[in-house]
Amino acid sequence: MVNRIVVGAHYGLRDWIMQRVTAVIMLIYTALLALFLIVAPNSYEGWRALFGQVWVQVLTEVTLIALFLHAWIGIRDLWMDYIKPVGLRLALHTFTIVWLVSCFIYSVKVVWGL
Repeated sequence: MVNRIVVGAHYGLRDWIMQRVTAVIMLIYTALLALFLIVAPNSYEGWRALFGQVWVQVLTEVTLIALFLHAWIGIRDLWMDYIKPVGLRLALHTFTIVWLVSCFIYSVKVVWGL
């Protein structure tokens, strides 16, 4: 048995898969929204009727969560790769988390009308 020293966070494959899954979710949502734009009448009432349905609200919120996860992985990797001072990196990670959680809270308010 060979003893190996393992270093690093080992996020690689998990993050790669998460980026692809969230991208597919966003692609499906965008395609459905584009289809709605082509087929449905372009009016305020049409948009209100569409986004008044619970399944559209759920799909929108799931897509926004996928967007926030996608952004977190990308920005976290950027901070880890290019920001070397640990204190600054921690501050940027913290700011990013607070910002993304705030965006999520606001998205719930907008999508669900709370």
